Amino acid sequence: MKSKHIRGVNDLGKDGIQEILSLSDHFFEVSTRRIPKVPALRGRTIAWLFYENSTRTRLSFETAAKRLSADSMNFSVSSSSVKKGESLRDTVETVSAMGVDAIVVRHSSTGVPWLLPKWTDASIINAGDGAHEHPTQSLLDCYTIQKQLGGIEGKKIVIVGDIKHSRVARSNILAFKAMGAEIVLVAPRTLLPVDTSTWPVEISENLDESISDADVIYMLRMQLERQKEAFVPSLREYTNDFGLTLERAQKLPKHTIIMHPGPMNRGVEIASEVPELGNAVVTNQVSNGVIVRMAVLYFLLGSGAELSEDGNDNE
Repeated sequence: MKSKHIRGVNDLGKDGIQEILSLSDHFFEVSTRRIPKVPALRGRTIAWLFYENSTRTRLSFETAAKRLSADSMNFSVSSSSVKKGESLRDTVETVSAMGVDAIVVRHSSTGVPWLLPKWTDASIINAGDGAHEHPTQSLLDCYTIQKQLGGIEGKKIVIVGDIKHSRVARSNILAFKAMGAEIVLVAPRTLLPVDTSTWPVEISENLDESISDADVIYMLRMQLERQKEAFVPSLREYTNDFGLTLERAQKLPKHTIIMHPGPMNRGVEIASEVPELGNAVVTNQVSNGVIVRMAVLYFLLGSGAELSEDGNDNE
């Protein structure tokens, strides 16, 4: 049964991921049109509840909704009743009472997207909850790998950096594994969760050895805003051991692609020159983010309307 929500990767499973990737191919074609807009979600309303700052995720969701002709209801924490002490529940119930079909939520607390269905009938899309999950990032990453390498199954994907605090890493591990990839995590022990014994991954502290035959190198930033203590002796030492320097990048196999969810800490986890290399696909991830989030919104809210170009629904 198709899930009403996308709160985590497990709401989709392999079949759901594959369906969204297939839909993304259709929306990629839409994005190449002179006017990249279709009426597929005309009459639908989507609310944005972002309790954390965001650039890429919020802008790509808003762009995706506009391209699907959906209406948007913007919510700004800084100018809302949250500043007067309004609870999350009251906010959600208020927004829901205005008539919304989906709520895209980002929150610093783990588990918030799983609470919302108690208070609303709208579909819930998780745009990041604490250090837990970020499923639409993993979907756009799967789509990017598929477009660049022709598929995900059997590929060796090396995820490097602050795994402990990364919601992107958690969603990507679930999604990449569901699609048949081999996953290696590279990080100092202090930046790994206390227990990874149940994770379907290999653990390494040797970056050079791990990336020598990688198909994908996925760099994560040091998430200083979520760290309550020092996890490495110094950023310089971290860069020496776990940073993707220009020298390391130039030694990679020719087919290897370099990814990063952004924002990048240039000179820390990735050298300033590396994102400009031909095998770096960071900007592809950003452009694919709009396409995949169009697919996500259509997957949850679409009613079978064809993706026509003439501005009319063909049902």
